[in-house]
Amino acid sequence: MTMISQDEIVSNAKTVTKGLEALRQEHESILGGIKSSLEHADLGAENTLIQEKCNLMERSLEMIELGLGEAHVMAALAGHLQAVEAEKQKLRSQVKRLCQENAWLRDELASTQQKLQASEQNSAQLEEDKKHLEFMNSIKKYDADVPAEVENSTSDMGASVASSVMDTSKDTMAELFQDEGEEGVTGVSTGGGSGSPTPPSQYAQQANAGYEIPARLRTLHNLVIQYASQGRYEVAVPLCKQALEDLEKTSGHDHPDVATMLNILALVYRDQNKYKEAANLLNDALAIREKTLGENHPAVAATLNNLAVLYGKRGKYKDAEPLCKRALEIREKVLGSDHPDVAKQLNNLALLCQNQGKYEEVERYYQRALEIYESKLGQDDPNVAKTKNNLASAYLKQGKYKEAEILYKQVLTRAHEKEFGSIDDKNKPIWQIAEDREENKNRKDNLPYGEYGGWHKAAKVDSPTVTTTLKNLGALYRRQGKYEAAETLEDCALRSRKEALDVVKAGKGGRGEKIRSSSKERRRGSRESLTDSVHYEGDDNPGIKTKIFHALGLNS
Repeated sequence: MTMISQDEIVSNAKTVTKGLEALRQEHESILGGIKSSLEHADLGAENTLIQEKCNLMERSLEMIELGLGEAHVMAALAGHLQAVEAEKQKLRSQVKRLCQENAWLRDELASTQQKLQASEQNSAQLEEDKKHLEFMNSIKKYDADVPAEVENSTSDMGASVASSVMDTSKDTMAELFQDEGEEGVTGVSTGGGSGSPTPPSQYAQQANAGYEIPARLRTLHNLVIQYASQGRYEVAVPLCKQALEDLEKTSGHDHPDVATMLNILALVYRDQNKYKEAANLLNDALAIREKTLGENHPAVAATLNNLAVLYGKRGKYKDAEPLCKRALEIREKVLGSDHPDVAKQLNNLALLCQNQGKYEEVERYYQRALEIYESKLGQDDPNVAKTKNNLASAYLKQGKYKEAEILYKQVLTRAHEKEFGSIDDKNKPIWQIAEDREENKNRKDNLPYGEYGGWHKAAKVDSPTVTTTLKNLGALYRRQGKYEAAETLEDCALRSRKEALDVVKAGKGGRGEKIRSSSKERRRGSRESLTDSVHYEGDDNPGIKTKIFHALGLNS
């Protein structure tokens, strides 16, 4: 008996299903006719015969129904098997990618172990030379008749040892950077090609979001980000410059990897408030990417966005706006008009227009970004609340207090429902409590806010937007003369802020937290960015590591 494939089984099952459905319809019509004739027939032997026929038709119909049910089960089973096979193929590709990455890591580990062994041998040799020099110096105390030539030879020996140490360290440093440069060339990927180590699933999610950093260049890239995030720019900047020099020697100036390192160095300069140097580097990176990757590549959009952010920081909003619009056009063309990255770009563009007083365009951009976030990411996504806050701020600047109040209440209502369930008379959101207290402010039984329970716990450490909304709506109430309601919201915001600080201190605490907070204060002036396309008052900005990854079109 020949084996038939799964597709043939599914096809035959579908054919049989169609036949059984036709047969069922025919049996049902025949059975209906028999039953109608049975009602009009006279009692007797003929009636008994018709009754038997009716029973036979009903049993046959039951068998047909059973066959149809089994055919449907087979079709569902075939669909499940296809899904399992697709998942298996996906897992195989992931395993293959992991094997390749493990092989690369083993090579890196072997190379590092060899360098470590050489360094240990060099260190042991230097230790021996040091002991010898110490012994020679100790002899001088007891030998007063040592000739001057011996002293000169000893000093020459020390100088030669010291110079050999410097030469060795220089050679090691040059070798490390040479390896990074060569590896960056061999692992190059033009726009996420097959040589990229990025998993296929992530690549599909990014939808060609930007130029992929080659695997062997990523180590140096991560080092630069680590030092820059620690505020150690004196280390991060030379690393970038050395990497750029090596890449230009091995690959030439007009290479995507060179543009990537220029982008990173520009972002480090931007965090140091060196805007002129950053702008020159970004323009250079933009020219390289347009030449090598094409004018409509996502990496070009990322560079345009970075340049627009830089001009925005310098107050050049008119110069930044066309760059931001071009980045938006590229992302719409490549990713689609309803992609979340398009919404981020719309937020950036709205902020630039808001600083120029173009409020009609601001409202249009924010509303479109809000529609994208709600349709693609859902109502509970943090970007929805942030965009509503941004749009409400734009309304406030135009004097549209009613529209702003509605948006603020939507954010607080959604946060309340997510934390405490559906709203009723016994489970009111904070803004309703505030308005109730405003109405009953002259009554003696108007208790302090603390008696209403801990709604402020909804404003957790990971939800700074709620705290911001409380402050903004409180300010709006105060402007409207609703002082009791304003004090209620401001008290809630202070409580939530205090709880957030207590949680952070309890989780991290100690001397390390003080160091991080002081470092954060040093960089506060340079860490505000349009890159993440979120602008609301009183909120902490993301770190440089996140900003660099987003600006390069990469996953952090």
